[in-house]
Amino acid sequence: MHSGGDVMDETVLTLGRAAAERRMHDQVTIAWPGEDGFDWETGTDTRAPGTVLYEGRARIKSVARTGEEVEAGEQNVTLREFVVSVPWATPPPTQRIAPGAVVTVTVSRDARFVGLTLWVTGVEYGDAATAWRISAEDRS
Repeated sequence: MHSGGDVMDETVLTLGRAAAERRMHDQVTIAWPGEDGFDWETGTDTRAPGTVLYEGRARIKSVARTGEEVEAGEQNVTLREFVVSVPWATPPPTQRIAPGAVVTVTVSRDARFVGLTLWVTGVEYGDAATAWRISAEDRS
């Protein structure tokens, strides 16, 4: 049996989740990247298709105005932090989304986001959240 406060909390949470979904105007694909390879016939590096974990609505939000510069592969890259929010009711994928997965923005109102690749750095879980939030970084 629920007390009056529990019913009120569920109502507020339901309204919050609906409001969060209304702000999700982007479309993303979240996947485990495929294995690197080499095509001996063409002499080019290749990547096998990855495992798609999620495709659908999302909200991409920058959380850091200035990025951290780091050296990767003998070149400097700037890490910029983002939060990728997907609907809270999204069913859990067959494989857990975890650091190392890749988020690709496929549709966005901001054309500069389209094609952006973000690397998952963390995932937040919680039954009182309005969205499923995934921390990610742009490594370009």
